[in-house]
Amino acid sequence: MAAPALERPTAAAGTQTVTIAKALNMGLRAALERDPKVLVMGEDVGKLGGVFRITDGLQKDFGEHRVLDTPLAESGIIGTAVGLAIRGFRPVCEIQFDGFIFPGFDQIVSQLAKLHYRSQGKVKVPVVVRVPFGGGIGAVEHHSESPESLFAHVGGLKVVSCSNPVDAYWMLQQAIECDDPVLFFEPKRRYYEKAELDPGTPPAPLFSSQVVRPGSAATVVGYGPVVRTCLDAAAAAAEDGTELEVVDLRSLSPLDLGPVFDSVRRTGRLVLVSEAPAESSITSEIAARVQQECFYSLEAPVLRVTGFDTPYPPSKLEEGYLPDLDRVLDAVDRSLAY
Repeated sequence: MAAPALERPTAAAGTQTVTIAKALNMGLRAALERDPKVLVMGEDVGKLGGVFRITDGLQKDFGEHRVLDTPLAESGIIGTAVGLAIRGFRPVCEIQFDGFIFPGFDQIVSQLAKLHYRSQGKVKVPVVVRVPFGGGIGAVEHHSESPESLFAHVGGLKVVSCSNPVDAYWMLQQAIECDDPVLFFEPKRRYYEKAELDPGTPPAPLFSSQVVRPGSAATVVGYGPVVRTCLDAAAAAAEDGTELEVVDLRSLSPLDLGPVFDSVRRTGRLVLVSEAPAESSITSEIAARVQQECFYSLEAPVLRVTGFDTPYPPSKLEEGYLPDLDRVLDAVDRSLAY
């Protein structure tokens, strides 16, 4: 059963200043109101409202039969969601922290990703798996991972990441509407950053990248938590007369690289930014594709600013691990020096 069409609220809904966390809550609420087949499930999502309070108030308003507190068992959460989806529901699973997703990894890649293909299209599994990801919150081990590349590699899965309240609100609803399983990565260190949200404004397509700041000197591409870092770097570069074009990928699988190619063909330079390690990553794929498609437009090698190829460090060291404004600007300077 397909979900009801995503309706644009009336203008009377009004513009609000909201955090990403609030926008996600609003998106879940809108989906629950629109379709009785939408369920929210996960550890502490009900009475507590989630450790980041993303699901705050939803169980109170929609009941325990639609917002379900589950046992601490990620494989059980995903496995149950697969069964519910086969029976016509649209489950939204919360993985409490990124590093906790691995007990459910087998269910995601061996079952959730394969059922549509295995059944020759007869079975749809419209499951959304919400994953707070990335570092910057001073957390202990297994609470600051960036595992998105592992899932983007798997056929049958869609992988997206929001970077601002507007995308958080709309992309989550669009993911819930999608008949394919979607891994929805949320930048936890940006949860409480604010922006204006007008629910009356139509959303961009879910699986699309967007130019979020125009420029001509170089292209800077990121997703999730580092988009803010890229924008801050662009603002700092502009003070010295260097205009950087910033592209927010938004969708990691499928990748929408048309806007990236167009930008690189104009600027001749590309800096890729990600918290995930560089090796065998989203940034690796984009670098290869840009080299293939834009070879004669490049004025410098594609450069990357990423996390390091190590386990995520203790919180006292994470500022040296994560890409920051200075590392991005250094890469831009190196690119412009060619």
